[in-house]
Amino acid sequence: MTAPPGAQRLHIRPMKWKAACAYVEEHHRHHAPPQGHQFSLGVRTNDGRLVGVAIVGRPVNRHFDNGLTIEVTRVATDGTANACSALYAAAWRTARSAGYRRAITYTQDGESGASLRAAGWRKIADLPARPGWDSPSRSRRALGTENMARALWEITTHDASPLPEPCDETCDETQPTRGRRKRCPECKRSLTATATGRPPRYCSPACRQRAYRHRNRNRAVSNP
Repeated sequence: MTAPPGAQRLHIRPMKWKAACAYVEEHHRHHAPPQGHQFSLGVRTNDGRLVGVAIVGRPVNRHFDNGLTIEVTRVATDGTANACSALYAAAWRTARSAGYRRAITYTQDGESGASLRAAGWRKIADLPARPGWDSPSRSRRALGTENMARALWEITTHDASPLPEPCDETCDETQPTRGRRKRCPECKRSLTATATGRPPRYCSPACRQRAYRHRNRNRAVSNP
């Protein structure tokens, strides 16, 4: 990650599970360490000082746990500039190189998500507050994060370089792209071919409506 003039240069390093948990225990504002991980990363300055960690594991929501999705469950830093965005970007690079197609994470109400946006993530949902996490199928103790609205963020392979076409879940993403992949003119996401073999013009009804409004607005401006 390129540092702006005057800022410290940051370096991503792998982290042991126990060391990452100890750092989260000391620096995270409102969460204890998670119960497990797939991998953990640390970010250090030029002098070797550890200024932040990210813990990445299986999605907590079982509906997202499809084998191709990973969740950044904890990010903790000491406030060093750009440390959070460096960790989020590195977590996705590491996950994607391991074959994951999507990464998710959550922010609490009041957190801007600037570090996530800087790393290429996008917010996809605002989630209402829950009175608690205990349920008949899985009893849980109070965590102190109850009654707190959250936002769901994601980054997917659509946000990175396009995959080879045609492509399925087992294709080799290191191979060069064959031809130019068609993209939605509104959100720029890749379009998947339909049963007829031809990709749709827009990726969703929302993008189709947005394009319709843009065309009408342009017509109004050009023909007052």
